[in-house]
Amino acid sequence: MASATSWSEDDFSCSICLDVFSSPVSTPCGHNFCRACITKFWDEQAQYKCPVCNELFHTRPDWRVNTLLSELAAQFKMSVRVKEQPCVEPGEVPCDVCTGTQLKAVKSCLECFTSYCHTHLEPHQRVRGLKKHRLVEPMDCLEERMCKKHERLLELFCRTEQECVCQFCTEGDHRSHPVVPLKKEYEVKMAQLAKIEGMIQERKLKIKEIKDIVDLSKKDADRELAGGLQALTALMCCIEKWQDDFNQMVKKKMKSTEKKAEDLIKELEQEIEDLTNRSAEVKPLSHTKDHLHFLQAFRSLKDPPPTRNWNMVAACPPSYVETLKSSLDQLEETLNMEIRKLWGPAELKRVQQYEKDVTLDPDTAHPLLTVSKDGKQGFKSGKFYFEVQVKGKSSWRLGVAGQYIERKIKTIWPIPFTPSNSYWVISLHKNELVFNGSPYIRLPLRAGLEKVGVFVDFNEGLVSFYDVKARVIIYSATGYNFIGRLYPLLSPGSLGPCGGNSRSLILSPVNQTD
Repeated sequence: MASATSWSEDDFSCSICLDVFSSPVSTPCGHNFCRACITKFWDEQAQYKCPVCNELFHTRPDWRVNTLLSELAAQFKMSVRVKEQPCVEPGEVPCDVCTGTQLKAVKSCLECFTSYCHTHLEPHQRVRGLKKHRLVEPMDCLEERMCKKHERLLELFCRTEQECVCQFCTEGDHRSHPVVPLKKEYEVKMAQLAKIEGMIQERKLKIKEIKDIVDLSKKDADRELAGGLQALTALMCCIEKWQDDFNQMVKKKMKSTEKKAEDLIKELEQEIEDLTNRSAEVKPLSHTKDHLHFLQAFRSLKDPPPTRNWNMVAACPPSYVETLKSSLDQLEETLNMEIRKLWGPAELKRVQQYEKDVTLDPDTAHPLLTVSKDGKQGFKSGKFYFEVQVKGKSSWRLGVAGQYIERKIKTIWPIPFTPSNSYWVISLHKNELVFNGSPYIRLPLRAGLEKVGVFVDFNEGLVSFYDVKARVIIYSATGYNFIGRLYPLLSPGSLGPCGGNSRSLILSPVNQTD
């Protein structure tokens, strides 16, 4: 029998439907058509003629089945169908029957333990005995998917034994065990894996966060080292200048002492010389016994030279203790000023990044404070910073207060605003600025203090106050253990007898300094 694999589609096409022959038949003139096509064609025509050669038939011809062409067309259809089927890709189930190039399986048979492509599946769709076989979606390694005891598909999961079972298993050894479909348990396990994957990603992000912190720390360390070198150089210049000034001061004092000693010695030597001459003059008279002669002769002598009462002159070495102390005090003040100039702007810029949107509680507000309706807010961790405008006020108190204080003081004797009572504040009163510690600490008051910054670090137990305009630190209180929340504390102070302290304390937005 001839093979159809070397023929083209045109050799097996019906000239009416232009498709591959289906049940081909031949007309008396020798042309071939699909049986359905030529039957329909003649049903619609008034005359019976060949669609190809137009040969006219007086009566409707009896068509003849073309057995050879039917077989060749079937072979051609099979070959075309095989060519059109996709080859198996990685991860897909291959056809177990294909030889040579394996095609993709479309079904697996649980009776035959075989997977089939479209072509090799055809007998299961045609043969009566094979039609009863159970076909499922393509599966690889079918023997491993079957219960070795019951020869049935493992399609359930026993959660007690943590193993895959078939339907018959649930009626035997696993009767009382909870079982679920494989898909459901698969989804549970996949969710667990996804959770693990999420935990892995979370930890990777934490590693990245730690590395970023280390990198940031390195940059901060380099910046601090550079700043430290700059600050140390400036401070060393201050110390060197102080040493030069101190040396000059001591040398000057020493020279003054030497000059004074020289003058005293010269004066003493002069008096010794004068006294020696006087002694020579009166020496001859010292041997006379005649009282009259002695007195008359002594009267004729010159008056004795003036002399100082040297018992009243102290010859003590100079003291340099006060000189050193005074000079060291001046050095300390200079160094503190230099430190504030060097460290203040950078430190203020660092803490300003912790700005918080501070709102106040109207229920605990001072009668002279006007509070908006934004609610209230406290802080219980981390770091926070806010700024308060104090310009034009002669009296005020501000800082932070603990959560458990009596925020509306009603006692006759008010509780001191000190850290021991959970208050960390600075106060201005009668041109005196103090930190309310125990005892109070007097602070330098710079002219033109307009805005005060307040910074809190919970972990460090630190509260710092800054002169924002001058960009210097006013005072830092550290070493405290904060309990509960901290709340901003603002007290505008009393109006005074003439109402001269009527300006408001204003919580203002933070403008980052350059």
